[in-house]
Amino acid sequence: MRMLRLVVLLVALVACGMIVGSPVRAADLKITEMAVTTKISRNNPIDAVRRISHRSVKALYCFTRIVNPGAQETVIRHVWYKDGTMASEQELTVKGEKWRTWSKKPVDAESVGSWRVEAVDSTGKVLKAVEFKVH
Repeated sequence: MRMLRLVVLLVALVACGMIVGSPVRAADLKITEMAVTTKISRNNPIDAVRRISHRSVKALYCFTRIVNPGAQETVIRHVWYKDGTMASEQELTVKGEKWRTWSKKPVDAESVGSWRVEAVDSTGKVLKAVEFKVH
């Protein structure tokens, strides 16, 4: 009987999110900053690209600053779209309450077009998106 009560208590604590290791609710993640940048310096973007020549850089980065209440490890995805078609997708681990992460996309002559990067949570919900053009 005592063991049954312990199991019931553990199940209740996990369901309430009170035991470490329980999944982060996707609705709890908040993106406080998201930018496409030409470079990351000291874990921060140096600029925010809106329009850029494909000749001026070899790669672009999508920087994302996240607030993750409870600081439990989870993942987000950066989904890169060119002219409305998915071009790439990168899974990024979030390991703390305040976390910074980024993905990288090579740039060349084939990159010319309208771009959008979406930050997507584990349920597929778009948390934030940024748009830019490569000419």
